[in-house]
Amino acid sequence: MRLSGNLGAGFSFVETLAVLAVSAILASQVGAAAFKMVQRARVANARTQIESFKAALQSYYIDCGSFPTGEQGLAALWERPVLFPVSDGWNGPYTERRIPLDPWGNEYVYRRSGEVFPDGAPESVPFVVLSLGADGVLGGEKNDMDIVSWE
Repeated sequence: MRLSGNLGAGFSFVETLAVLAVSAILASQVGAAAFKMVQRARVANARTQIESFKAALQSYYIDCGSFPTGEQGLAALWERPVLFPVSDGWNGPYTERRIPLDPWGNEYVYRRSGEVFPDGAPESVPFVVLSLGADGVLGGEKNDMDIVSWE
């Protein structure tokens, strides 16, 4: 039995490698662009969460007459503090859910006026909330940049 058609029609090994190489280059470009977009989304998410903490802290202040201490932290927005001073006016929770980790998996930093503020924080603000960025330490640039409540 004889097959009709051109048996030599198809892609050579070199042509297949060329197509794979071009595909890999295009995929790497898409991956790099996606990584940048994910980082921007993390920064935007951290800023949004910090803004919601600021609003919740203002509500806490209205009810309790002071902001939570650094030891009480942001957790005081979700559950009644047990550490001194405990206000009788606490009427929380002031957030819709427990205080999440920042987009990089680190805890948010909270300090009240009179406590040690991070460098760059104006002394005129009653509290600071910040995310330490991807590296989880104060300072940094680009992906490691801190996201702060006073800017």
